[in-house]
Amino acid sequence: MVKISVTNLAGQTRDIDAEVGLTLMENIREHDFDDLQALCGGCCSCCTCHVFVTKGMDKLDPREDDEANLLEDSEHFDDATSRLSCQIEVSDALDGLAVTIAPE
Repeated sequence: MVKISVTNLAGQTRDIDAEVGLTLMENIREHDFDDLQALCGGCCSCCTCHVFVTKGMDKLDPREDDEANLLEDSEHFDDATSRLSCQIEVSDALDGLAVTIAPE
């Protein structure tokens, strides 16, 4: 398992044991973070699994065009930290990643 730190909208942080091979979105939802709606279920067609990467952005692959286009339309977009958690596949390399769930 990979340790990832997740901060919810209330500012509470909890470390989760993320399962390799699942997306970050799936892992966050599996650990009962209700703040992450993920309405499209991981199809990269909404922005409701938006997170801010607060530690470990350098461990992630760059955003694909579809992800970038969705994020740029979000009022909470931050070019340096915004990602869609459905587009991040958890691997051992992500151990220590820290994210904050973005407001809707």
